[in-house]
Amino acid sequence: MKINIYRSATNKVFAGVIGGLAEHYQWNPTLARVIFVVLAFTPFFPGIIAYLILWILMRSPQ
Repeated sequence: MKINIYRSATNKVFAGVIGGLAEHYQWNPTLARVIFVVLAFTPFFPGIIAYLILWILMRSPQ
């Protein structure tokens, strides 16, 4: 299963997942990363697992 959002080729820190989401939804990528890091360290949001799943599901940049 692939989703119709691409990982970012230019706006990436690790794999481009958060940058791709920010580009797709027209968010500020820095703010999206800060929100993700804050959520990743809360016990109710398994951030690392969510990131890895999105990395697998999102298409690579073309």
